[in-house]
Amino acid sequence: MFALVDGNNFYASCQQLWEPQLRGKPLVVLSNNDGCAIARSAEAKALGIKMGHPAHELGEMVRRHGLQIRSANFTLYGDMSARVVEVLRESGLPVEVYSIDESFVDLSKIRHRLQFARELRDRIRQWTGIPNCIGIGPTKTLAKAANKLAKKRAGVVDLSDRLDRDEALRDYAVEDLWGVGRKWTAKLTGMGIATAAQLRDAPTDLILEKFGVVLTRTQRELQGQPCMGMEEVEPDRQQIMVSRSFGERVVDHEAFGQAAATFASRACEKLRHRGLTTAGVWVLANSDPFRPDLPQHNPSRTTQMPIATADTRIVLGVVRLLLQGLLKQGIPYKRAGVALLDLARPEDRQGDLFNPAVIGNDVMMATMDRINRRFGRGTLGFGATGWQEKPTWGMKQLSLSPCYTTRIQDIPVAYC
Repeated sequence: MFALVDGNNFYASCQQLWEPQLRGKPLVVLSNNDGCAIARSAEAKALGIKMGHPAHELGEMVRRHGLQIRSANFTLYGDMSARVVEVLRESGLPVEVYSIDESFVDLSKIRHRLQFARELRDRIRQWTGIPNCIGIGPTKTLAKAANKLAKKRAGVVDLSDRLDRDEALRDYAVEDLWGVGRKWTAKLTGMGIATAAQLRDAPTDLILEKFGVVLTRTQRELQGQPCMGMEEVEPDRQQIMVSRSFGERVVDHEAFGQAAATFASRACEKLRHRGLTTAGVWVLANSDPFRPDLPQHNPSRTTQMPIATADTRIVLGVVRLLLQGLLKQGIPYKRAGVALLDLARPEDRQGDLFNPAVIGNDVMMATMDRINRRFGRGTLGFGATGWQEKPTWGMKQLSLSPCYTTRIQDIPVAYC
């Protein structure tokens, strides 16, 4: 039995938690470079603002309806997400973190599930301040469906009972099902399958023939047959990539190199956090695809390293070599990216007699990570990133809130 815990309008709720003056007001959180809406408060949804709504079209709503706008603050959201997960783990039950605002909890050993879920929901709200909904079901797909229904009801919905499940799925649109996108929705409705109940009851052979094993698995989950178990430990990734669009197009190769070095440093932080090493690096550059009138150039380059490492200094040296001759003069680049490839745990690597590991590197990197976690990212950095300089290539974040929970200078001050 699964429960899906989902933070309501998570990014917007994080902003409202630390800026109480935003509560009850229409609020939109914008994507990187303040491009479009990626989160909306209930009041903003009531104004008809959709996900992906372009930011430059929101000005009239700001003037007429007092719409509040914030730039995405993923440092804040990540920390608040970790706090919610910590509350879930306090229950002693298996927890699978599915996304920044969603987690599955195994309720197989809980007898009074509905009461437990209500108490858990209240505890999350009381301990973290994040409003949330909980959906319960015998499969992950049904738990996701129950969670969506919970947002329109009392905050907790249990679909473990077959009669309740039958009633709910009769009116549940197939397009709202987990993993069913627009193309499948169009194909299903063309076959006369418009609700979750109709998909559940459709001939399995037909679904397998027309859609393959993935949707067949969804169908079985709708029938109450678990096809996906809990994944408490996230499987090791095959690659780690950090890629970002620039706030302004970059022509200067030195500035581009600083951006690539910054992304490589961040990728190495993630690498060490997962206890992995890398033996391959991929660097890419993209011009602006939305400006075909400008010169276009989208190069990339990959290399293997003789010995695996998690040392940022070594990776930065490799990135610098890959960038030599990669860019063209006069091309305005809009995006850079760095990917770490061939990932594995150190104990799974074969040693190299002629390339011994440098003693102390792991300790040095761990110390640097610990200082940056304690005092805020960027407290210690590398010169190659243009550390402590205001980058010309930085993201456009005109309405960025402080990092209230992770940066000492941003901690709110209370006056008594």
